[in-house]
Amino acid sequence: MNIRHLVPLLLTASFLTTTITTLAAPGRWDLLQSNIGISAMHMQLLHNDRVVIFDRTDFGQSNLSLPNGQCRHDPTELALTTDCTAHSVEYDTVSNSFRPLTVLTDTWCSSGTVAPDGSLVQTGGFNDGERAVRVFKPCEDSTCDWVENQTALVVRRWYATNQILPDGSAVIIGGRRQFNYEFYPKSTATLSTLPFRFLSDTKDPNENNLYPFVHLNIDGNLFVFSNNRSVLLDYKKNRIMRTFPPMAGGEPRNYPSSGSSALLPLKPPYTEAEVLVCGGAPFASYAQAKNNGTFIPALTTCGRLKITDTSPSWSMETMPNPRVMGDMLLLPTGKDVLIINGAGSGTAGWELAQDPAYTPVIYRPEAPAGSRFELQTSATTPRLYHSSAILLRDGRILVGGSNPHIYYNFSNVQYPTDLSLEAFSPEYLSASNSNLRPKIVTASPIELSYDKQFSLHFSVSLVDTTGLSVNMVLPAFCTHSFSMNQRLLILQISKVTTLPDGTYEVAAVAPPWAVLAPPGYYMVFIVNSGIPSEGIWAHIQ
Repeated sequence: MNIRHLVPLLLTASFLTTTITTLAAPGRWDLLQSNIGISAMHMQLLHNDRVVIFDRTDFGQSNLSLPNGQCRHDPTELALTTDCTAHSVEYDTVSNSFRPLTVLTDTWCSSGTVAPDGSLVQTGGFNDGERAVRVFKPCEDSTCDWVENQTALVVRRWYATNQILPDGSAVIIGGRRQFNYEFYPKSTATLSTLPFRFLSDTKDPNENNLYPFVHLNIDGNLFVFSNNRSVLLDYKKNRIMRTFPPMAGGEPRNYPSSGSSALLPLKPPYTEAEVLVCGGAPFASYAQAKNNGTFIPALTTCGRLKITDTSPSWSMETMPNPRVMGDMLLLPTGKDVLIINGAGSGTAGWELAQDPAYTPVIYRPEAPAGSRFELQTSATTPRLYHSSAILLRDGRILVGGSNPHIYYNFSNVQYPTDLSLEAFSPEYLSASNSNLRPKIVTASPIELSYDKQFSLHFSVSLVDTTGLSVNMVLPAFCTHSFSMNQRLLILQISKVTTLPDGTYEVAAVAPPWAVLAPPGYYMVFIVNSGIPSEGIWAHIQ
């Protein structure tokens, strides 16, 4: 194993270290960091524009030393009982720099949410981390680090899914051999688990019920998708409110078949909600890859389900290319879904995929059927198992990770462990759109109140007041092809005013209730003729 240790200094590099541009397709790739010391298995953007990134403690030594000669001593650790390297970093998106963080328990295949105060609440994992809750409270200097409680959860949570709730707490659903859910923070009312038989009913011989897709519906219930089936769960009363039709085709979409899902943007008057599920792997893929070294092509289909309809049914579409382990992100335009990362054949797991999916795709839900997919500029770095992608406040997509091996492995393998960070810039960030790109003058962050009007002051060279929107995006916790808690709301605009100095003011109305927008920090964008501004942070509670 080829290990290269970095000096634990705060490194700074240009955003434009490497640029790859293809005229035939939109978008641009930039290499931000060639080596952050760890592989970005999990990522979460926080409201100080820094991203908390981590992989797992039982990979062995990482490429980044802990600061000041520190070491982690853990007699229960399966790889190294004494480890002086970091397995988590804080990445500063503004300065393009990073620093090591100290995570004590194993975060392998864990989950998370962001609390209303902006703290990352991260749960579960493996071995000594399976019942842990880790909290990272962001700070402006470099003194903050993980605070851990190793026994905070009722049961082990490995490959579970978290969803923030309207009261600001989190529900933690499922995990390997866990057919139940629980809540955090704990109170006298939340000290036990609640049974959820649907997760055992959807488990097949290859599992395919792990990291279930969970979305908070506009009625306050939870849409839960596992394998190829979905239900609406009243998590308070622990009962199934609706059972939806199975997804057409019958193939699994959850780990290890690992498709992806997103709740499509919510629009005024907020009476409809629609879920998108794309990609995955055929049922036979896992066994064929693991036992025979045969890599079956991934699924090419997407399905849409309007979960608020009286008699909903899946509407199926075909992607330009097969994809498993893809990440799905809502772009700030409010009209685009980016599908990125993954493979064209095989399944999730160690050494179980081939044919990297280098080419991102933008899906436009409102475009005419048959013309909704657009291929983007291809990457050059494979992003396979244990890769991730998140939206940043400036509109770029931060992409990292890929480690399809049981340990870090940098040589003599087809797809080495990757420690780099890249940015994908969609076409809306191109220089040709600069005249349409608004610049928000209002200072960040702002405080919002539910169902109350607020104003944003902005400038722009060419304004289209009829094509203006204000969009709120809740930053997602990304791991294993699913962006937990991802949410985009298109706000009601009441007025656009031209000011005497030639700038503008737009008055919008905050979401009417917490079921639509759980409390916390959101990115708010002004979109002008399809071109989003850089966002500002807004706190609602």
